[in-house]
Amino acid sequence: MKRDDRQRAIMDLLVTDGEVALEALADRFSVSRMTIHRDLDELEGAGLLRKIRGGATIESGTQFESDFRFRARQGAAAKEAMAAKALEFIEPGMTVMINDGSMAAVLGRMAVARRPLTVITNNCAVLDALKGEAGVKLIALGGVFSAKFNAYLGTLCEHALAGLRADIAFISSPALLGIEVFHMDETVVRAKRAMMAAAGRRCLVVNHARFGHTALHKLADLAEFDHIITDSAPGAASRAALDAAGLTLTLANPRETTA
Repeated sequence: MKRDDRQRAIMDLLVTDGEVALEALADRFSVSRMTIHRDLDELEGAGLLRKIRGGATIESGTQFESDFRFRARQGAAAKEAMAAKALEFIEPGMTVMINDGSMAAVLGRMAVARRPLTVITNNCAVLDALKGEAGVKLIALGGVFSAKFNAYLGTLCEHALAGLRADIAFISSPALLGIEVFHMDETVVRAKRAMMAAAGRRCLVVNHARFGHTALHKLADLAEFDHIITDSAPGAASRAALDAAGLTLTLANPRETTA
């Protein structure tokens, strides 16, 4: 198997399993451990995975978030459930901000159900989904394109947001610990903060598996959000922190309650 084919196969395994072992990869592809080390080094250098002891992962770390192309292939059911719940906070005629991220991309695609709308976004997947839709006024935020986040970021994006105002902003995050929200990338944090500052209401949309994790940069306190949507109830420690702060979760799974 050629190197490029092997590396694509490694990424396919990571999308399915989240983590791979070096020894298992060497056996699977009938190559040496050193060859697999080089493959993982190259993929890590491209920002596609994070090397760990004895293997690699695409699970988030304090300074690592997996590439958008792979996040978009994970957790489809949970993303759709959270997006459907988020739609309940959107009324026709609103101006809505949608940030970067694979979950936000699902929300952007589903937002046509609430048209007419004005949608402001830096998320390329949302731009692609809505650019041909009647009844949607689409405002694209400029900036420097990031393939990793499939979004436009940086000073131009932030300056554009400073001159806009929305009824509600939908913000996603890969890490939440206690009553604080985090992200690995400072540039992404600045864009999300600019959206929050430009919106009348703020809605955090976060997968339950992201609770109990931290990252390099603090994004916000949970109390800064008017709504917190997740797909399923997080662990007991996370729930206790929320209860102590008087914060309420909105669960996308109708069979669960926040009690």
